[in-house]
Amino acid sequence: MNKSELIDEIAVSADISKAAAGRALDALVAAVKTALKKRDSVSLAGFGTFHASARPARTGRHPRTKEIIEIKEAWAPKFRAGKGFKDAVN
Repeated sequence: MNKSELIDEIAVSADISKAAAGRALDALVAAVKTALKKRDSVSLAGFGTFHASARPARTGRHPRTKEIIEIKEAWAPKFRAGKGFKDAVN
């Protein structure tokens, strides 16, 4: 399912227009991005939790030249599925 199919599904399920469903989805994504940028987590009961996780600096190897490079510390977005979501999938 891509974004436009998800918007269609939201519009039908919530009985709203596709434009409103698109704005709602965009607002949700923006709110999650903003929270993770502030290093907060976003918990949705029955669905799961979005959080930012630190990846420490490390050394790596360039795949083409085999040269050793330093990879700097970075933050990565992560998602941990909740029990209700896991149960629904299984």
